[in-house]
Amino acid sequence: MQSIFHFFDVLTGSFDLFLNGLLLTVELTFVSLVVALVIGLFFSLLKISNSKILEWIADIYIWAVRGTPLIVQIFILYYGLTAFVELSAFTAGTAALAFHNGAYIAEIFRGSIQSIDNGQSEAGNSLGMSRMLTMRRIILPQAFRRAVPPLGNQFIIALKDSSLISFIGMQELFGVANTQGSNNFDFLTFYVVVAIYYLFVVLILTLIVNRIEKKMSTGD
Repeated sequence: MQSIFHFFDVLTGSFDLFLNGLLLTVELTFVSLVVALVIGLFFSLLKISNSKILEWIADIYIWAVRGTPLIVQIFILYYGLTAFVELSAFTAGTAALAFHNGAYIAEIFRGSIQSIDNGQSEAGNSLGMSRMLTMRRIILPQAFRRAVPPLGNQFIIALKDSSLISFIGMQELFGVANTQGSNNFDFLTFYVVVAIYYLFVVLILTLIVNRIEKKMSTGD
């Protein structure tokens, strides 16, 4: 019973600290995902292009990202880039998350684009549209709708992966839990508290994605 009271004391007493960490986590995740969507779309188009060289470039990028741990990519980008350019932990962390998630989003977009029936492209050509115009006006809108469920899953993964940015000194959610656990010699309690915050944010994000998915499937 005493441990339960202690847990709620920690939960309520550290609210301000975790709230700041939560806002930083959301900001970090949002900015990195916006950049990752652009990267992913770019490399997905390279992947399905008629150029073997462009396809090869996309393959190398996706292979390198998927074949190495995110924490290694964070350290390489942070300590590598800061050797030449002065970067904040937020900028480097955002770049690392965007670079990492971009590869997975590229594969999501590629699969969604290639799932569109070839007849759609042929219809665009018959109307005198160029390949790029057909892609922009006909293929991509349909592909984006099909990409919503896997993109939602990737966004949730990205949110949880943002905890690794704490290892380059950022006080996001997990960074706050680590610091407070160390200061109070009570790691377990603070880890349980931060787990509750992550569960709450993931729940909200899941509800938003489900709402978007249902709204976009209304016209199917």
